[in-house]
Amino acid sequence: MNQEVIRTKEISKVYRMGSETIHALKSISIKIDQGEYVAFMGPSGSGKSTLMNIVGCLDTPSGGTYHLAGKDVSNMTENELAEIRNKEIGFVFQTFNLLPRSTSLENVALPLVYAGFKKSDREEKAMQALVNVGLGDRAGHKPNELSGGQRQRVAIARALVNDPSIILADEPTGNLDSKTSYEIMDLFEELYSRGNTIIMVTHEDDIAEYAHRIVRLRDGLIETDKINENVREIRPV
Repeated sequence: MNQEVIRTKEISKVYRMGSETIHALKSISIKIDQGEYVAFMGPSGSGKSTLMNIVGCLDTPSGGTYHLAGKDVSNMTENELAEIRNKEIGFVFQTFNLLPRSTSLENVALPLVYAGFKKSDREEKAMQALVNVGLGDRAGHKPNELSGGQRQRVAIARALVNDPSIILADEPTGNLDSKTSYEIMDLFEELYSRGNTIIMVTHEDDIAEYAHRIVRLRDGLIETDKINENVREIRPV
């Protein structure tokens, strides 16, 4: 049986804006095992981004409990959350978030600086991560010398370099054309087949269809949580 990496129990999130109270999440209980490939979907305001922020330890719930890799992170301090983020989670964002003046290798190695690896080990691990996403020959290139798809591959290599327990992808194809989007989704499928746990937030049905489980949110609640019986396997022409 696969090990559980995420368990939330009746988590809620309340924001107060002046006199208004917004219940972004109402009562979310979800369990995700190691090696799963899950998409969070839902319309704007459904709570999917709030749930992703809590799962990614970028925010804490107002109520309920959240266990990540067996640790209760519900009431951790900012510093404790930062430490567990670095160790357990690799982030892939829509906007790539690469440092413009740094090479691909330097961008990928960045999480290892915070983790305290020495320079030679950082470079070796970063180079291997680039090779794993098919960009070993672009290690010395800066972001402006790469295509959008290549930049997202660098971002994925950076997410993988720390061997995290979860890869969290927020609209990972949002800034890419269709052909490049499918190439990136092919790469996620490959990472999944190697045993990585992937959680993706998307509002695009065709991208969500790549995931093996789809969780739909509406009004701060889980509307449906289903295994995807028809995993999309589009190969770029």
